[in-house]
Amino acid sequence: QRRVYRMTTHVPQELGQIMDSETFEKSRLYQLDKSTFSFWSGLYSEVEGTMILLCGGIPFLWKLSGRISGHAGFGQEYEIVQSLVFLLLATLFSAVTGLPWSLYNTFVIEEKHGFNQQTLGFFFKDAVKKFVVTQCILLPVTSLLLYIIKIGGDYFFIYAWLFTLIVSLVLVTIYADYIAPLFDKFIPLPEGELKQQIETMAKSIDFPLTKVYVVEGSKRSSHSNAYFYGFFKNKRIVLFDTLLEDYSALNKEPAEEDGENEETKSKTKSKKQGCKNEEVLAVLGHELGHWKLGHTVKNIIISQMNSFLCFFLFAVLIGRKELFTAFGFYDTQPTLIGLMIIFQFIFSPYNEVLSFCLTVLSRRFEFQADAFAKELGKAKDLYSALIKLNKDNLGFPVSDWIFSMWHYSHPPLLERLQALKDAKQE
Repeated sequence: QRRVYRMTTHVPQELGQIMDSETFEKSRLYQLDKSTFSFWSGLYSEVEGTMILLCGGIPFLWKLSGRISGHAGFGQEYEIVQSLVFLLLATLFSAVTGLPWSLYNTFVIEEKHGFNQQTLGFFFKDAVKKFVVTQCILLPVTSLLLYIIKIGGDYFFIYAWLFTLIVSLVLVTIYADYIAPLFDKFIPLPEGELKQQIETMAKSIDFPLTKVYVVEGSKRSSHSNAYFYGFFKNKRIVLFDTLLEDYSALNKEPAEEDGENEETKSKTKSKKQGCKNEEVLAVLGHELGHWKLGHTVKNIIISQMNSFLCFFLFAVLIGRKELFTAFGFYDTQPTLIGLMIIFQFIFSPYNEVLSFCLTVLSRRFEFQADAFAKELGKAKDLYSALIKLNKDNLGFPVSDWIFSMWHYSHPPLLERLQALKDAKQE
């Protein structure tokens, strides 16, 4: 794919009608920079992981966690406490070592190509907040999971799976209402033509819409998105402000704007960005297609079947002492370390195969959702919306087929446009 970025310097003939040479070159350079960054950051991660294994980093951190918990009055019999200290130190190490890469990606690559809207202060405040929120969720959930495994007996894998299922459903339910607002501001979409059209479309397909929000994603990036969330009869739609053409922060007081400008950059768009109302409706038609066609439920079922299988195999393998010995644990077999060894390392080949299968399935779902939008009479508007979103996000429309088959969860732009073009002709 990198060779495609380097060698494809002119707009291909089939793209001549949908992309000008200036945008094409901008997207090529952006994706080339992202590819270079991905290579070096990935290489660093591999080297770091290899050195941690070769130098005994995992058993060292476990012993350090034991000393820290011991100083706090918890002996070796308090394995769960030691596990939580280990987890805290491991995630802290990961956050610190990943910080330079995140800074470079945000303030060099994204800044260079006009996407970054954050100041350094906002970035660090956001990073600290994410770390704290993650620990507030991760540590209690992990402690309960370890406790269930300890007392669950021969069928602990069933109880562990049920626990993770409940946790995942709870997190999905509360994320948009209680967690996401900690990082971004969600504003109800004001009464008007767009909201009325969204409600009409939702009603036409029996989508139980309760609220429509606009999230100020432009505080951190110029990239755009839209999604829905919620269970049963309580569905909500979220639109990024960058998705809406000529969007200005709704119902925002001047004093509030002044306060936000201290943390985020104030940039005036040099050109129109986002989609017209009909195009926004087409994008939502695609997203609602995922719901109507049962894609969300199917993904949950697949995820939980995989989770159950993994816990079952974990139950089979956890008693094998040689697994712990191979990773430097000669005298102890901590449950958390067993989870790490089996899920992260032993299952690694399986996870790669599963990831590829899910990528193939995701692409199929995307085509089906596009076809659903077409059935709603949105083929023409979705066609133009995909082109606009690709331009706004500087997506490169030319792909190496092997690379895209393995990595792209969404079909390449040209394939989606061709399917919609055929639909329009029909």
